Amino acid sequence: MSQNPPMPNLGLRPDLAPKPSFSEPIRPGQPTIGMVSLGCPKALVDSERILTRLRAEGYAISPDYKGADAVIVNTCGFLDSAKAESLEAIGEALAENGRVIVTGCLGAEPEYITGAHPKVLAVTGPHQYEAVLDAVHKAVPAKPDPFIDLLPATAVSLTPRHYSYLKISEGCNHKCKFCIIPDMRGQLASRPAHAVLREAEKLIEAGVRELLVISQDTSAYGVDRKHDLSPWKGGEVRAHITDLARAMGHLGGETKPWVRLHYVYPYPHVRQLIPLMAEGLILPYLDIPFQHADPGVLRRMARPAAAAKTLDEIAAWRSVCPDITLRSTFIVGYPGETEAEFQTLLDWMDEAQLDRVGCFQYENVAGARSNDLPDHVPDEVKQQRWDRFMEKAQAISEAKLEAKVGHTLQVIVDEVDDEGATCRTMADAPEIDGNLFIDEGFEGLNPGDMVTVTVEEAGEYDLWGKRV
Repeated sequence: MSQNPPMPNLGLRPDLAPKPSFSEPIRPGQPTIGMVSLGCPKALVDSERILTRLRAEGYAISPDYKGADAVIVNTCGFLDSAKAESLEAIGEALAENGRVIVTGCLGAEPEYITGAHPKVLAVTGPHQYEAVLDAVHKAVPAKPDPFIDLLPATAVSLTPRHYSYLKISEGCNHKCKFCIIPDMRGQLASRPAHAVLREAEKLIEAGVRELLVISQDTSAYGVDRKHDLSPWKGGEVRAHITDLARAMGHLGGETKPWVRLHYVYPYPHVRQLIPLMAEGLILPYLDIPFQHADPGVLRRMARPAAAAKTLDEIAAWRSVCPDITLRSTFIVGYPGETEAEFQTLLDWMDEAQLDRVGCFQYENVAGARSNDLPDHVPDEVKQQRWDRFMEKAQAISEAKLEAKVGHTLQVIVDEVDDEGATCRTMADAPEIDGNLFIDEGFEGLNPGDMVTVTVEEAGEYDLWGKRV
């Protein structure tokens, strides 16, 4: 039975996706591709799409380097530390296998990759699926079995069977000074509403019990399409996050899945989502990257600077849906951040009482405009502020969880072993939030089951309970 470490991803890399898992058998002589998927859930979805196409062409998927004819490394370029991690993964794949194709966000800087690893076979940028397939075909020609392959492929999933990420758009229109995602992934490009809903429907039919809706800016979904209409179920649905969420909430019939929204910017229209949560159509959970609370820091970030207004919005959301869970990420040590500005953030945290909080220490990223700002904060001050911030976030989390003791909650089972069942409540997203553990009466439970528990004990980030 797994348990979060004392300071889990809540405080380290809240952007990380779960580690991919592979379970498909490989037949003799079948060309085999290995996959290393780094970074966020959006990159994991890209990996799933690439592997789905390859499997339809007759390729097998290898869980390691040595058993593969070539390896695809899907890279992350979010921070300099993530770039270093990507280069290390490429180097490891070259050492273990020797035939490496690079894709993903860091692929937008091909010279950076080939400068460090000139022996890679090809470099492609993010969501350049055709270019990746071309590189694979060149390195490892397909040998499809006409009786097995070349049929409409079911999607390859790199997450457990009972939950899946559902990407509704690419790119971002924001110009945050610390971020280069728009440079790597381009401007906002939303999928048609009917395409998103059809994929959601297929996932539910395949047994998915939880849809994790992701994009770079989920609340901006459809802006680029001028919120156009798509035919759906004998009617029409608008390319707008409110309409999309409502339609998803009606999918599945008796097996209605959880629908969880990630990366939601606090635009005014977000308040239209809250009644859907109160009605039970989507989970009462918002993942909102506030980043900071001091107006001066937010202006230097080129982000909306109305922190007091945000507190009013939070209060309004909670008045409509008292059970709403709010998760966010913050940056400490941003260039020019004074002690007074950092204290403003701590005071705001006291007022906001967010349920789930992650934090980054600011890093320069090649190409980011924030690199040129004056008064960069020393590393030791960043660390000290991070420690103080996480101490406060942990205390808030502990108090919030303690208040749940004695309450009855619905949970979804993620894992079962000899020691017990690892579950999540509606307030917990996979990998980045806490768990609820059942260590008695868990016999017969399976991943994906939804059961009711009474909370008996609370820790800093996790809960323990018994089945009702």
